[in-house]
Amino acid sequence: MDGNDMASAGKCPVMHGGMTAIGRTVMEWWPNALNLDILGQHDTKTNPLGKGFNYREELKKLDVKALKQDLNDLMTDSKEWWPADWGHYGGLMIRMAWHAAGSYRLFDGRGGGGTGNQRFAPLNSWPDNGNLDKARRLLWPIKKKYGNKVSWADLYILAGNVAYESMGFKTFGFAFGREDIWAPEKDVYWGSEKEWLADSVLRYANAEDPTSLEAPLGAVHMGLIYVNPQGRDGKPDPLKSAHDVRVTFKRMAMNDEETVALTAGGHTVGKAHGNGLESNLGPAPEAAPIEEQGFGWMNHKTRGIGRDAVTSGLEGAWTTHPTQWDNGYFDLLLNHEWELKKSPAGAWQWQPVDIKEEDMPVDVEDPSIRKMPIMTDADMAMKMDPEYRKISERFYNDFEYFSETFARAWFKLTHRDMGPKARYFGPEVPQEDLIWQDPVPAGNASYDVDAVKAKIAASGLSINEMVSTAWDSARTYRGSDMRGGANGARIRLAPQKDWEGNEPVRLAKVLKVLEGIAASTGASVADVIVLAGNVGIEQAAKKAGVDVKVPFAPGRGDATAEMTDAESFEPLEPINDGYRNWQKAEYDVSAEELMLDRTQLLGLTAPEMTVLVGGMRVMGTNHGGTRHGVFTDKEGALTNDFFVNVTDTENYWRPSGNGIYEIRDRKTDAVKWTATRMDLVFGSNSILRAYSELYAQDDSKQKFVDDFVAAWTKVMNADRFDLA
Repeated sequence: MDGNDMASAGKCPVMHGGMTAIGRTVMEWWPNALNLDILGQHDTKTNPLGKGFNYREELKKLDVKALKQDLNDLMTDSKEWWPADWGHYGGLMIRMAWHAAGSYRLFDGRGGGGTGNQRFAPLNSWPDNGNLDKARRLLWPIKKKYGNKVSWADLYILAGNVAYESMGFKTFGFAFGREDIWAPEKDVYWGSEKEWLADSVLRYANAEDPTSLEAPLGAVHMGLIYVNPQGRDGKPDPLKSAHDVRVTFKRMAMNDEETVALTAGGHTVGKAHGNGLESNLGPAPEAAPIEEQGFGWMNHKTRGIGRDAVTSGLEGAWTTHPTQWDNGYFDLLLNHEWELKKSPAGAWQWQPVDIKEEDMPVDVEDPSIRKMPIMTDADMAMKMDPEYRKISERFYNDFEYFSETFARAWFKLTHRDMGPKARYFGPEVPQEDLIWQDPVPAGNASYDVDAVKAKIAASGLSINEMVSTAWDSARTYRGSDMRGGANGARIRLAPQKDWEGNEPVRLAKVLKVLEGIAASTGASVADVIVLAGNVGIEQAAKKAGVDVKVPFAPGRGDATAEMTDAESFEPLEPINDGYRNWQKAEYDVSAEELMLDRTQLLGLTAPEMTVLVGGMRVMGTNHGGTRHGVFTDKEGALTNDFFVNVTDTENYWRPSGNGIYEIRDRKTDAVKWTATRMDLVFGSNSILRAYSELYAQDDSKQKFVDDFVAAWTKVMNADRFDLA
């Protein structure tokens, strides 16, 4: 070997970029490029269970009684490597379940405990999730035993339920059915801060107005589930904390009563940990040395476990008996005066001015020692905010009512992101239909579908009217929390019937026709809306010279106003629909990025997005009938003209102002078409252009129609959990 040999020069011949952070990514080189990664997350290649795995079938094999007994036994099986407080892991398991579910936010339905995402970054290393790695590791022997018959996601929440039950609380119920993901989520925006627990002002348009918290965020700091337990920006002020608590819990769709119940119920058991120095802790799991094997926040300087553990920095229990369900939280909160003190870790906390020794909780390791109880700033808000105070006093005076309210609120917290009850599984699913579950009555599936289609075809409705109405009904679906969709036909109810994006005047006209057909045939309005869209597509394909039958599954039901929590549907209102080339206003985020967000919520891939946009354009389904992006002389025919013309190099593209572009003929300079960014991105983005070129090919006309129909059917059936 000569001196230029790679090995002799000390260079490694292995490509590093795929294994480490060495090497710049495409987005680092070109940060303004459209990032399509969110449409490719949770690819089947990351899932080791394979395409044939069916979690619901595995659940049928699960011995639920035995699993719950094993979890119950775990609660008091204290391990030396992470000893249980008072010999009971209940508080730790409840916090794990709470923090898994509590990241849910109503704005976009993302977060929550429905995917087992807490075991991946960034959640596994959030400051607010400190030491929950120990809770998850304590569960491992049970997960190992039951294997694929129970997901991590279900196990986390069930562990919280069993913890409460083991301490004397009667839960409202439990549903299995959460399927695990196998890689970190790429679609959840947790904030723009570059450091944990950064100043909260970064999240507010107006620092003095808690309601100006940046949407869709629910927490006041990067790395917190809700609010800072020491007070806003670590400065105690219970009334300010009350404002923060009210906003963040509302963003989980919780009212004041549910908020007080959850706060009190969560702090009735367990304790906060801050008996030591935070500086002694090692890095979070994602940054910890390889020998820690997934553990984080390890203390190799002092004892760091049991009574000496450090997590939040606050130190102490909230109640006299922290391993039993009782009314002790309100007893201490309302019947004592409280003063600010510093914990051993230096965190602000509230402690009683005067308290009898027998009312103090005992030490977690030595029952002969009594310790001061504490309250966080958010706890003090339950006493000092006038509205919260009224509710706290009512709960204090009616323990049974408090227990029932908490049971329902806990069930809502831990099941909200699961979607409709059709997705629930198991022996403890409550029979009661709850309005936040968006109930839909069973529909009729035995009518003559062809007869209904014939009536629709003879109704005089245009292709645009039929396809647009079906799309608007179905596009509300979001796979983040399985809400929205065509089932229920809520497009005819408030608030959806009045949304600007649904073109209320046009919608009312179409619905009048379709409701008449539904009434005369026995079909639901929901089914007729979808069928009308299918009829429109079949007509458009025929105009393009392609015969196709769009698949249809009858059986949708029609929801009523009484079944609809109108306020909670407001966040589902579209502000952008790239598929119908519409945007409600100008936003900081580009139109094409908003289109990607909607696409990801619909569960569509980049190729499916591409084919749907191209087909919708040529059928003339633009909002308000605009001509932008309608790159065809045969509007109403399901041709591949959109792709032919967006990729045509005989054209050039020029901005004309107000976000509109002109497509001009290179030879004559005549304006041939107009377009928005949501059109031109399919020719400018290298990945989307590759798809566009495929569909523009002369041999792709049939493929284009077939792929469009498949993607369309996927959207129409996205909320048909009864078909799974």
